[in-house]
Amino acid sequence: MSRLARPTNNRVIGGVCAALARRFGTSATTMRVIFLVSCLLPGPQFLVYIALWILFPSEDKAQTAW
Repeated sequence: MSRLARPTNNRVIGGVCAALARRFGTSATTMRVIFLVSCLLPGPQFLVYIALWILFPSEDKAQTAW
């Protein structure tokens, strides 16, 4: 499994779904569909997405940190 970092390409909004997809070895489209379906359920999905957007470093910043 790779390190969690938002990619510089293949982003739609913040790159959170693309980062999670890369981490878990699935496609970004699959992860986006899972997120959209989860939004139909009650819960703090949007707050979690925003928190992950803030917590996951951008890929270019993560490469310079290591």
